[in-house]
Amino acid sequence: MLCLDEMGPEAAKSFAGSQLIDVSVRPAKRAKQEIDYGRRGSGYVFGAFQPARGAVLTWTATRRTTANFVAFLEQTDAWVDPEMERIYAILDHLSAHRATDVLLFALAHPRWEFVFQPKYAAYLNLIEPWWKILRSLALKGRRFETWEEICAAVEGATAYWNAHRHPFVWGRRRRHRPRRQPGVALLPSVA
Repeated sequence: MLCLDEMGPEAAKSFAGSQLIDVSVRPAKRAKQEIDYGRRGSGYVFGAFQPARGAVLTWTATRRTTANFVAFLEQTDAWVDPEMERIYAILDHLSAHRATDVLLFALAHPRWEFVFQPKYAAYLNLIEPWWKILRSLALKGRRFETWEEICAAVEGATAYWNAHRHPFVWGRRRRHRPRRQPGVALLPSVA
């Protein structure tokens, strides 16, 4: 199973980061971020995610077109293990995903099968929570002057993720719960 989608448009700008603020000082200071003016380039990040392995492939392009999506599918087909007999690609209803060129790609590659998620159910595509992880690894707290810098940051973050990959578990993080003390919820014994 592959989860496919695009992130963007992402612009070369300053991305807000986490800043610690000393709340003991009165009056408390506010978090500040420099105002970012200017158009320095933008583009899209195409992604393929294998939740069972945790592996990710990203590819950047300046436009979100059918031709770029088909080129990304070709690259994804080369990336996926050739031993895999069927590839189920989870997609949303973007017009580029339903274009004639994508249908011709599916006819030329019989092991591919496209599964379209229901409308208004983006959470069913597991690449959506991974985009949040990518933003925190590549973009958060940084300033980019050009689109090429964003491409390099995305490539580096993807390489880092793939070096430390693990199967992706859907849902909230499981937090450790401390053991309850015995007898806390027992009724008091009357002597």
